[in-house]
Amino acid sequence: MTWRGSTTVQDRIFACLPYLLPLLDGLVYGRYLFQQFPPLQLILIPLAPLLQIYRGIPFLGLIVFFALFLLVVRNNNISHFIRFNTMQAILLDIVLILCGLILSILGGTLGGFILETLSNMIFLGILASFIYTVVQSAMGRYAEIPTISDAVYMQVR
Repeated sequence: MTWRGSTTVQDRIFACLPYLLPLLDGLVYGRYLFQQFPPLQLILIPLAPLLQIYRGIPFLGLIVFFALFLLVVRNNNISHFIRFNTMQAILLDIVLILCGLILSILGGTLGGFILETLSNMIFLGILASFIYTVVQSAMGRYAEIPTISDAVYMQVR
C-alpha cells in the first residue's frame, strides 16, 4: 500500500533496518535447524558483526526496542513509511517474546521432537517474514502481515 505518498531511497533503507531486531532475536530458534543442516549457517555470516555486538552488550535488545518505539514510532517528524515498518518490526519482536515465554513454560512437558519442531517453525516464520518485509520495504511498499499490520495501523497515524 503506497497511498501515503512516495518514498525516497533513504526512507526505504531506514524502513528495512528495524527488521534486524526480530531477525537477531529469532536466530535463537534456529539452533536446531543449524545443527541439522550446517550449510544453513551461511545465513549467519553477514550477521556476525551485529550478533557480536548484540549479544555482547547486556540488555541491548531491550534498549533498541524502547529506542525504536520512543524515538521513531512516536516521532511524527519521521515519515509514515518508516514509522509503520518500525512498529511492525517491534510487533514481530513482541510475537517472538511471547513465543519464547510459551516455549519456556511448555518446554518441560513437550517432548524434544515437538520442541525442536516448534522452534524450527518459529525461526522459519521469522526468516520468511524478514525476507518478505525487507523486500516490500525496499520496493517502497507497505508489507501487509495479517493481524500485525492492522495493529500497526492503529498505533501509527
